[in-house]
Amino acid sequence: MSTGQTASKHPVVLTIESAEAPSEDVVDSNVTVVNAMYAELLDAPEIAPNALRSYYVDFYLTQALAGGFAQYVFTVPEREEIDAYVREGLEGMGATAHLALFNRTAAAFDALSEEDADVYLDGDTDDFDPADGDDSTDDSTEHDGAAESEVHDGGTTANEAVRELHELDDEFESLLETEDILALNAAWLRSQEGLLLLDDEQLEVHIAERVAQIPNLAERQAEAAEEALENAPEFELIIRELCDVAGHELKKITMGDPNHEHNGETVLAWHFTTDHGDFIMVEEDEEAYMISPSTKEIVAAVEFEDADA
Repeated sequence: MSTGQTASKHPVVLTIESAEAPSEDVVDSNVTVVNAMYAELLDAPEIAPNALRSYYVDFYLTQALAGGFAQYVFTVPEREEIDAYVREGLEGMGATAHLALFNRTAAAFDALSEEDADVYLDGDTDDFDPADGDDSTDDSTEHDGAAESEVHDGGTTANEAVRELHELDDEFESLLETEDILALNAAWLRSQEGLLLLDDEQLEVHIAERVAQIPNLAERQAEAAEEALENAPEFELIIRELCDVAGHELKKITMGDPNHEHNGETVLAWHFTTDHGDFIMVEEDEEAYMISPSTKEIVAAVEFEDADA
């Protein structure tokens, strides 16, 4: 274990079912727990470091198998942080050969020019032909040496760099046959000091206890709610506005019905539940209506410009 992997006050948590389960289920259990913690607004410092290391090693494995190192790069928002988790996780679980390969591959990718990186990320190994740089048989006295160098650097060198990365991707899959990341990850998780094995109900209580210790929980919840609204579809924003007008608390949007009959026409209606019962939302001209499906009464109405606001 590296010197950076210090002890944590937070234990690794797995479900009881995973205790004697196959390696894949053990690793998946950790992924599920970490996702649940993230969903309840726990941040990285409030989650066991080795749980996160295992989590991101599995993420790296999944992406690399799906599309090589390029797929990993595509899906990682902050590589510096995630790369560190991957390196520490591979080291901690004893995947030394994979750690060396990860370092070689990351270094090879980071050494690419922006243009060459685009070629690799696009998955195109045929953009450059090594033969394109070998036109030195031309005996013309007006041959431009600088131009030859430029063609070579843009052709053969770029081609070799991209091909090297694809060869490293191939080496990754071959290496799995002798150094199984999944098996090493699962064994490492099972060996964690202070490991907690919980059933579903105990896990829910455990996460709730951790959440209760968040000093700025209200602030995090407000930020999460604001972000969720920013990414919400238009129909949800309209339903929320209608609920505000009616003085209701939205509980759940259940379904969209494209065949709802409204004023003699077939329209799209959205069914939703509030603290006052079930309702539907339909749009008509420049207004949206909140309607009781049982009485057909219009409970609230908003103009679209109001809903946008």
